[in-house]
Order: sequence, then structure tokens, then C-alpha cells
Amino acid sequence: MSYLDDIFERLETDALVFEQASDSGARSVRGRGLLKQVAEARAFLRRRGLKKGDRCALLAHNGIDWVAADLAIMAEGLMVVPLYARQAPAELANMMKDCSPALICCGDAGLRDGILQAWPQAPAQILVGDMFTGQGIEDKPLAAEPDPVAIIYTSGTSGESKGVVLTAANIGHMLGCTSGRLDILMRGHSGQERVFHYLPLCFAGSWILLLTSLLRLSLVTLNTDLTKISKEMREAAPDYFLNVPALLERMRKAVDEQLWKSGGFPLTVYAKAKAATVRRQEGRATIADSIWLSLARAAIFPTIRKKMIGENLKALICGSAPLTVETQLYFMMLGIPVLQGYGLTETTALCTLDDPRDVEPGRVGPAIDSVEMKLGENEEILVRGPNIFPGYWNRPEETAKVLREGWFHTGDQGEVDAKGNWKIAGRIKNLIILGSGHNVAPEPIEEKILEQLPGAQQVVLVGNGRGYLSALVTGALAADQVQAALDAVNPGLPHYKQVRAFQVCPEPFSIDNGLLTANGKLKRDRIAQRFQSEIEDMYRVKQAV
Repeated sequence: MSYLDDIFERLETDALVFEQASDSGARSVRGRGLLKQVAEARAFLRRRGLKKGDRCALLAHNGIDWVAADLAIMAEGLMVVPLYARQAPAELANMMKDCSPALICCGDAGLRDGILQAWPQAPAQILVGDMFTGQGIEDKPLAAEPDPVAIIYTSGTSGESKGVVLTAANIGHMLGCTSGRLDILMRGHSGQERVFHYLPLCFAGSWILLLTSLLRLSLVTLNTDLTKISKEMREAAPDYFLNVPALLERMRKAVDEQLWKSGGFPLTVYAKAKAATVRRQEGRATIADSIWLSLARAAIFPTIRKKMIGENLKALICGSAPLTVETQLYFMMLGIPVLQGYGLTETTALCTLDDPRDVEPGRVGPAIDSVEMKLGENEEILVRGPNIFPGYWNRPEETAKVLREGWFHTGDQGEVDAKGNWKIAGRIKNLIILGSGHNVAPEPIEEKILEQLPGAQQVVLVGNGRGYLSALVTGALAADQVQAALDAVNPGLPHYKQVRAFQVCPEPFSIDNGLLTANGKLKRDRIAQRFQSEIEDMYRVKQAV
């Protein structure tokens, strides 16, 4: 049986499997109810006369209908092409021109109209809601699982997005790996697992967790409004959920701000416990530190956990971008493990994932089952195993660049310790080569500066071919705040890694202004182009450091 057949078999139940809230009201669906929706969507697709292997684009916001449409497309032997609904219509049109879908399933009329405006010759478009007509498949045939299963477009940090082809074998193996790690996390737990889900389902890691949740028959609460994420997170009372570092950073800062406003004894205990946690990590713990931590665990941390996430949380799972050690230690201090994972769309979302029994802050865990990893030239991480994609859609030359002698070349720099736990240093293509010939990975330095600037949104280093490094800093910040942060960071760095100039940019880089990818990663080349004048100014008049 395929992983889809396994999912459909598990859904033959009256247990709740999805809940979601929206402006039109709360909605939930049980296992058999979801199967009914899938059957209706499959019947709709059959009436359209689509052939096995045809591409079907799915352009919609998160929701139960998205899940049913996704399952139906795959079950009918079509290749699903999930697209990010917040991406610019012109970018979406380019992706669809690349994969030539036979049908475009749009979540609403606004998305459909945006595509038609950017691509007047687009193939047939339908609204996802129209797929559920009440007329379903009666004989419930097994899934006609295609192979390949999906084309997921990369976020394109430095160029045009490429369509990553994923096979049934890729996905089946990954679901076994993720479920295995969750088995360890949930050992001893009885009853239905609860999962909160806010990340776009079209992203590889988010999609894999969705399918894993279906296999585990978890109750998934889908967030459809990011402005309500805190409230819905607490109400869902999840056992675990997938995160990006930006949310965890905001959660940490929100607690800091609230306690600073309230002041008093709770703030004193909280501040002392935070300092003790840092000293303990650095091997400088004192007897007093143990006292403050014990007091905080008894009187302060339980209240913070309850107000922040609820009482059931076993762990936070974090990926997509590096998480600062400071933030990971913060949640561990509160008694909330943070499991980090590393991977790319080309590796079916994951290469590594923390073992819940042995989490090392600052690292992303060991390789998952049956996956080999090693370091190549320039400490580049190379990977091979059943999770590796077969290639990019219609791009044999691009495929040949990254798949060589059986190994996938990730483009990421890393290191591995004696226990097999990996650490990601940064992207090779992001390396800054100074005029002196020194190679500088910007990410670790950017992270250090951000730690010193609580009000900053992003820090981006520049300096290719220049005599020194400079930084673009976004956020509502005064120049003296940035200077103070650099004064704190620079002394601990070699001379060629010290940041000698900076420019404050009040508007943060975002998806909407085209300077972040759909996954929230920096588009460094585009940032350099947009701020070319400001960068030139930093090298005409150097600010003293």
C-alpha cells in the first residue's frame, strides 16, 4: 500500500482530525468527513478529463479544503504543484509557465484574478470550493499515486525559483522518519495527539508534517489568521508544532517586555534565572544560580508556559532558518525542548532532526534514518539517501550541478561533532570575499549583532571586493544603538570580520517588498541592488567603530 492508502485507511474514523477558525466562523471535520471531501474532489477532477501525470497547481491559503484538494489531486494520479498564496502573481505565473499545469485550483476569486492579470493565457482555473459538489466516488478505489508526486518550487534566494520534483519513495521514507522521531517524543502519551499548524502548507517541511499528522491521526488546529496566532495557539493546547525562528524570537521578546513592565519580585527572579542559564551553558555556574533557577521553576516558569502556549506542550520543532542558541536555551530554561531540523526542499524537507532524548543547543541533530552526510570542499554539506530528489523539473543542467556522483551538494557549510550532531555555518554562495582575500560567512556575525539589538528586524552584511565589512540594519533604531551593538561584538572578532560601517533602514525586509523569499529568507542579491546607493555611501564615508 502507498502512503496515501495508509492515510485513507487511518481516516476511516469518526475522530476529529482538523479544526480551523476564520472570519466566517469555526469549522471542524472528522476523518470520514474529510474522506467524503476527498471523494468529491476526485470525482470533480475526473470530470475535467485530466490524465495521470498532469500537473495541477494548488494556489490557496491554509484550510481544510486545501488538505482535501491536495489529497484528491495526488490520489487521482496527478502531480500536485502547491504554491504560496502570498507570493506576487508575476512570480507565481512564471512558476506555472515552467511546469505547464493542466488545471489551476485557486482558493478564492482574488487569487484567480491576480493570476489572470499576470498571465492572460493561463490554462483553466477553478475555485477550490467548487471541487466539493456533493457528488463523490462510490467505489472508493485505491489511490492512483503518481510518481513523481509533486513539484515544489524553491524559494529562490538568489535567482529564479526551480521546481523540485519529489517522488513517492521520497515522501514515504520521510513520513517514516518524522513519525519515528515523534514516537520518541510522545513515548508514554495516550490519546490523540494535538498539533497546531500555522506555516503555509505549500512549504515542504510544513507539508510533510501535515501528511505525518494524517498518518498519526492527530487533531490538527489550522491557523488561518496570523494576527490571532497567540490566542489560537493557547486554545489548541498542542503537544508540539512546527515553527520558524522568527516566531520564537517574538514570543521570547514578548515575555521579556511584559515582565519588564510589571517589575517587582517576579522580574528579579526571572532576570536572575536567565543570567544563570547563560552561565551554566558557559560552564561558569554558581551555587546561587541553582537557587535562582529552582525558584523560577517553581514560581515563575509554569505561569509563563501556560500563558504562552498552554500546559500540554512536549516540544517546539524549529526549522527553515538558524535559531540562535540564546533563544533555544531560553525555551529550554522554561522547560520547553526545542527540536531543530535541517534540510532543503531537495532533501524532502529534512536531512537531520534532533533526537528528543539528546538535544544539543546550537546544533540541528543527527542525520535521519538511512541518510548519509559528509563534508566536501569548503566544508560543504553533501547528502545522499532515499530522501534526495531525482532532479529539477525540466532543468537537467541545474540538476547536474547539484547531483554529482550520487551526492547532493547542498550549498550549505557545516560541521559535525563526535556524536554525529550537525551545525550549519551558512550558505557557501553567501560568502563575502573581501578585497584582502579573506572569506567571511555573514550569518554568524549577523546573529551576534542581532543578539545585541533587540529592536532590530534584520542585519545584512555586505563587502564583496571591499576593504571591510558593512551592515544594513532594519528597524526603528537610533545610530548610537547600532554603534553600541557593534562595539560589543567587534572586539571578539578577527580584524577582517569586524563591521566598520552601517546604515539603518527603517522599513524591514519583507515578502511584500520583494526582499524576503516565501520562506522568509533574505534575498541578498536583491537587497544589494535595492540599497546600492546606501552601500556605496558606507564605503565613501566610513563611520568610526
